[in-house]
This record gives sequence, C-alpha cells and structure tokens, in this order.
Amino acid sequence: MSTTTHPGDTLSRREKIIYVFILGTLTALGPFTIDLYLPAFPALQSDFGVPEAAVQLTLTGTILGFAGGQLLVGPLSDKIGRRLPLILATALHVGASIGAASSEDITMLMLFRVLQGVGAAGGGVVAMAMVRDLFGGYTLVRMLSYMALVNGMAPIFAPVIGSQLLLLFPWPGIFWFLAAYGVLVIVAVSLFIIETLPKESRRRSGLTVVERYRVVLRDRIFIGILLVGGMNFSGLFSYLSASPFLFQGPYGLNEQQYGLLFAINSLGIVAGVQISSRMLRRVGPQWVIAGATVVQLSMGLLMIAFDQLGLGFWGTALPLWFYIMATGFIFPCVQVLALINNGAQAGTAASLLGAVTFGLAGIVSPLVGLLGEGIESATPMALVMASCIATAMVFLWSVVRPRTVPALH
Repeated sequence: MSTTTHPGDTLSRREKIIYVFILGTLTALGPFTIDLYLPAFPALQSDFGVPEAAVQLTLTGTILGFAGGQLLVGPLSDKIGRRLPLILATALHVGASIGAASSEDITMLMLFRVLQGVGAAGGGVVAMAMVRDLFGGYTLVRMLSYMALVNGMAPIFAPVIGSQLLLLFPWPGIFWFLAAYGVLVIVAVSLFIIETLPKESRRRSGLTVVERYRVVLRDRIFIGILLVGGMNFSGLFSYLSASPFLFQGPYGLNEQQYGLLFAINSLGIVAGVQISSRMLRRVGPQWVIAGATVVQLSMGLLMIAFDQLGLGFWGTALPLWFYIMATGFIFPCVQVLALINNGAQAGTAASLLGAVTFGLAGIVSPLVGLLGEGIESATPMALVMASCIATAMVFLWSVVRPRTVPALH
C-alpha cells in the first residue's frame, strides 16, 4: 500500500504551527473587516440619520463583496500563483478602508464597505488554498483546525477592540485601524510567505477558469457542502447583523458590554472548532455536521420559546452560546469535505466555498430586520437562524447524503 506524500510533510511541527499561524492571521482580515465595526451600529444610525435596516445593509454589502471577491481571487491564484493576488486584493482593502473612514453618508459607506469585502477576500481564499497545497488527509484536517483557531480568535477580539476604539475615537477610527491592519498583512506576505503553487503545477493543469469551475461543480458532495456551509453561515450572520441592536437596545447593554458578550460567544466557536477537529480522527465530518445541526435547530427553537415566555436576556444568551458553539463544530468539517478531493483546483474550490457561504449569508441575514419594524425581541433573529439550519439539514441529507461520503485518507 502506497502512502501519498505532500510538500508540507517535510515541515517540523513547530514550522507547521508558525506557518499556519501566519496564514490564520491573514484570514483574520475578513472577520476583522466584518466584526470590528459592529459595536458602532447605533452610532452610525445616529450620525447618518438612517433606520437600523440601512446600517445592516452595510454589513450585507461587505459580505456580498467578500463573496464576489473570492470568485475572482480563487481562480486567479490557481493560474498565476498565490502571493500576487493576495497582495493586490489586500491593497484594495487598504484603499477602501480609507474611503470608508472618510464617508459622509450611508451610500458612500456602503460602496466602500463592498470594496472592503472584495479586498478582504484575498486573505481567506488564498490562505486556505495554500494549506491545501501543502497538506492532505488527516494532516490537512489538523492544519485547517489550527488555522480556524487563529481565525476564530478574530471574532473574539474584533468587537472588543472596536468597542474600545469607540472610547478613544468616533466610528471612522475603526476603519483607520482596518487600513493599518491591511498594510501589516501586505508586509507579512511580502516578507514571510513563500509561493506554494510552483509554475510547473500551474502549467500542468492547462485549464481555463470556466473549466476549473466545471471540474469542481461536478462533485455532488462539494455542491451539497456549499449549500450546507452557506446556510450555516447565514444563521451565524443573522446573529451578527441583529445582535448589536438586540443587545444594545431591548437588553440595555452598552458598547463595551456588547463587545464582551460577543467575545464570550465567539469562544464557543473556538471550542467547537477544536473539539470537532479531534472528533474527525474517529468520526466522519459528515456525521459531525449531522449532530451539530440538530443542536443548532434545537437551540434556535429554544430561543424562540424562551423569548415568547418573556425570559429576557438569559433566555436568549444561553441557548445562543450553544448554537454558536455548534456552528464551530461545522466549520472545519465543511472545509475538509470541500477541499479534500479538489487539490488540483484548491483556489477555485476555496473561492466557491467562500463565495456561496458568504453570498447566501449576505442575502439571508437582512431578513431579520425585515421581519418587523426594528428589532424589539429575539424572535425574528432566532426564527431566521432556526430556518437556516432546517434548510441546511435538508441539503445535508438530500444532496450530500452522509452514508455515501468516503472515509478520509
């Protein structure tokens, strides 16, 4: 029996951790771009004199830009290499961050938030493709979980940093901070990240962008995982878009308290990612997803029931934490099932995964605000979250079909 070797197998454990930590830091640009300004939602609403839904649409625009950017950057990285697209995309992010900081109305802010999303796409999709270039099998699972851990720390610190920045500066200071972060990403890539896709590998494929997409989209399991991952993200981003208004409005938290709550919830994601990665040595990723979606649906329904019973803050916060932890269980499973059979088109597969998951999330999450005039209770948020997971369960069992997924090697 032959054993498949991968370029990253020659790295020491210390070298692997350092390399994936750097890549994880690059992918964190996306979560920072999305989450850092969440505590500023009420301030943006007040300064621009617009309704809550208009401010939420700036988050939707960022997510859609992030999705579209990945569709461009991923195939480009398969064709010309990983480093250059990453640097160019991040440079766009820096310029858009400066534009967002200088915005004088909500329309201008929306435009630059979309461009920020496009620019932030480079870090996420290229870093994931680089990990797939270097590793395979259970090592890939382990490396993706390490990167997800680093990436998972970004949502923990982003709202906390954002809330503290608001103590020192008005909301534009958040976007100046993002511009500086982007500059640091460019410096790190230029100095420390090597090219993981050699020229001979790019020539060997000989496929056009359309042909790369066609190869990936012939994989039934991949398509099912795209849809499951998209609905999982949609549930999470429904929480992201609604929670600043819910917890700082009806529940009475200030910006700093909301940042702390968001950090505690994000610890659930980190816990879920790490427990899930260890389970994958004994349990197939499709079965981890199956169990996690049951927990998510149960917690979503509990939030609705507790809200209708008038249990207030704790009736929402406790089941929400377990919902978010179950979301963390799903993240590495989705990445592994999407990339394990698409090594030759890793950039294209990663771009489709990111584009569909963030694209669906950008479309679905505004429904929370549209279900009522303002966000006065947890029910609209929980209803959208539970509906997303119910839909994910349908895709899992009808398209992915867990019993047909081959074992990892």
